[in-house]
Amino acid sequence: MELIWQELSAGITDGRELTIVIIRLVAAAILGMAVGIERQRAGKAAGIRTHMLVTVGTAAFVLACLHHNMTSDGLSRVIQGIVTGIGFIGAGTIIKLDSAMDVKGLTTSAGIWISAAIGVTIGMGLVGLAMMVTVLTLVILTVTVAVDNWVNKGRLTQKTHKH
Repeated sequence: MELIWQELSAGITDGRELTIVIIRLVAAAILGMAVGIERQRAGKAAGIRTHMLVTVGTAAFVLACLHHNMTSDGLSRVIQGIVTGIGFIGAGTIIKLDSAMDVKGLTTSAGIWISAAIGVTIGMGLVGLAMMVTVLTLVILTVTVAVDNWVNKGRLTQKTHKH
């Protein structure tokens, strides 16, 4: 039984450390869920589960590195790997359509990317910063829709007159 507990608590030295890990993982899940709810509400392919998995996964990678006392150089390489891997996931959400101006999924890709940044930030213990980034992300995804529509309205009107 002691061996089982030892494996389950590896890298977690005491109750305080366990509490920190739980807080960070739950924070990652909640902030990922916040971004995912907005994306799902907007009818996008990557929704709640995707964003939660990205934030919790990236936080877990960073936590594992920190709990094994990895050097800052080593942690930097892990974060570089995360960013590269997330880039591949994001690229899979982008669709190029017939028109040169018709590309779908860029915002979804960026949402997955920023969710990874939120997870890494939380994993490093900067929960407050991650909360600020999440709020700003939600503002960008919701409030700027009106600005985007206003800018595109002129473009759509010009397209209509050309035909």
